Amino acid sequence: MSTNPRNFTYLAAGLCIGLSLGAVRGVFADKPLASPASVPWEDARTFAAVIERVKHDYVEKLDDHALLQAATRGMVSSLDPYSAYLDRDDYDELKISSAGEYLGVGIEVAMEDEQVIVVTPIEGSPAEKAGIRAGDVIVMIDGVPVNTTTLADTIARMRGKEGTTVRFGIERDGSAEPLQFSIKRQRVELHSVKAELSEPGFGYVRISQFSDSTGPELIAALGTLRHRNAGPLRGLVLDLRDNPGGVLEAAVAVADAFLDKGVIVTAKGRTSDSKFEMDATPGDELTGAPLVVLVNGGSASAAEIVAGALKDNHRATLMGRTTFGKGSVQTIVPLTEDSALKLTTSLYYTPSGASINHKGITPDIEIKRADILPGSPDPEMKAALKELKAPTVNRGPPLTAAAR
Repeated sequence: MSTNPRNFTYLAAGLCIGLSLGAVRGVFADKPLASPASVPWEDARTFAAVIERVKHDYVEKLDDHALLQAATRGMVSSLDPYSAYLDRDDYDELKISSAGEYLGVGIEVAMEDEQVIVVTPIEGSPAEKAGIRAGDVIVMIDGVPVNTTTLADTIARMRGKEGTTVRFGIERDGSAEPLQFSIKRQRVELHSVKAELSEPGFGYVRISQFSDSTGPELIAALGTLRHRNAGPLRGLVLDLRDNPGGVLEAAVAVADAFLDKGVIVTAKGRTSDSKFEMDATPGDELTGAPLVVLVNGGSASAAEIVAGALKDNHRATLMGRTTFGKGSVQTIVPLTEDSALKLTTSLYYTPSGASINHKGITPDIEIKRADILPGSPDPEMKAALKELKAPTVNRGPPLTAAAR
């Protein structure tokens, strides 16, 4: 796999972004920043005047720090939908999503009808072992009612130092009184890969997002499927539907797992660090067996890198609906221990040289929403299995850099 050695580890693509923070400081330590003299003086004076006027005349007294943080956030967010200023909470969430682990109890929650609902306890987590169930309603944490206007407060209260205990008050259908649980916080691993043997010879792998652990998880899952099948797979369905993206390195690792050679992705930006090309290395985990990739409008960024690489290299058949169309790469620049800048630095291109930004990737076989019947077994999965068994599954020679 060829890379620009300074870029690759530190660039990320997706709605969830990840990187090695210490290394990023090294990458940007030698970058010259604009001097104050390079900032247009009239614009700087206008900005200062606005700050002073807001502080003096606004109906409520404002904290200087909060006001300047808001100004910074507004400046960066105006660049594009994906650039952002990350405060402590945002930065912590980013590090958790990219690292694939955190300290807590292991509960996925959602807000429904002003209630905090347990979507699922994570497999093997303290919450699952304690008996928390999907559908439970969290009403109290450590004796204090949960905030029903935002999930952020509830999530923050569930997390904490390893070994400490958090108490939950849970309402559950069939129980007249709230149930009480005391759960010790532990390190929780967020698994992004799930696999099953759909039927003898044919596997199914679902990747929910791309974190630092996704590549190794995929290799392990494929090994498990081969073991259960008592031999090589005859075909595989790779499900990337509603996958919002994540760490670029993980996306490249997933695509590389199914390719013997060929370009995976290229990127172009203004700086030398933002230009790179990633190529596959020898070794196909499926040894050439047919591969079908399921995508839809929720498949974005890193998921589109995988889909584009496998499609353009004629390694897989894409089924479903046109993908989201996020073809940009963000770099995370730590500012302090508790804040960072997420900045769009590159546009990426599929092996054929196409930019999918604001366009998405059109599947080889489209399945319209009208074809999906509510309550019926997954028709897209059924169609994918049928395609795997067809003799015309899309395969062919991979594209090389020279062919683009």
